[in-house]
Amino acid sequence: MGLEWVRVDNYEAMSEAGAARIAAVIEDRLGKHRPAVVGMATGNTMLRLYERLAETLNQRRLDLAGLHTFNLDEYVAADGRSVPADHPLSYHAYMEKNFFARLDPDLAMRRDQIHFPDPTCPTAVDERIERLGGLDVQLLGIGFNGHIAFNEPVSEAEISVAEFAALPTRVIDLTERTIETNARLTAGGNRAQVPRRAVTLGMKPILAAREILLLACFPEQREPLRRIRQGRVTPELPASYLIDHPHATILYTADTICLGEGLH
Repeated sequence: MGLEWVRVDNYEAMSEAGAARIAAVIEDRLGKHRPAVVGMATGNTMLRLYERLAETLNQRRLDLAGLHTFNLDEYVAADGRSVPADHPLSYHAYMEKNFFARLDPDLAMRRDQIHFPDPTCPTAVDERIERLGGLDVQLLGIGFNGHIAFNEPVSEAEISVAEFAALPTRVIDLTERTIETNARLTAGGNRAQVPRRAVTLGMKPILAAREILLLACFPEQREPLRRIRQGRVTPELPASYLIDHPHATILYTADTICLGEGLH
């Protein structure tokens, strides 16, 4: 199948389509009495998607005892541990507020089915994903510099295409552009509130997902999306690795992103 580009009219349509696809994967796996293993992303892009996904799962009355979610990343505090849940930028808190708290408790989603990478033992999450049979679908956003999760761009002079694809889950230093962007979008412009490190799911488990769904809805994402269209896989544009994935979709809006010629 390869990489598919899907253009929709607006943010609502993008969110609805993304939620419907993830719900379909969950329902299919659970209907076959197999675990449903879903990779979750955070950020403003996903807010409406999670609302719609929770509504859909509640309406369909699915027994979620077999659902396992794995978040892409979490910020790391100065002590080397994940930031606490009361940190204003905590992704644990984001997921609880925007998705898990919306699920009907009767659907039997337990806390031990919710997984985040642990900065004190990063590769443990890779092993847990493998034990469950791998990710069925991975939801992604795209950074303005082309990163996926917090896998930041790396020069080809420093790492090969194959080596970058094999990176495991690990603790990384955030780039200045990512810190600045996240401060503007999630911290009211307060750079001091954004931690300088994060633990991120590696390229290896992400690319091993059976299906990848990337959502884009910011004007600043126009340039990395254009570069993906050029068809060259490079660690300098981590999202470009979707080009070679057997079942990846980029779902983008026409109202928020002016993508221009060649992307319509």
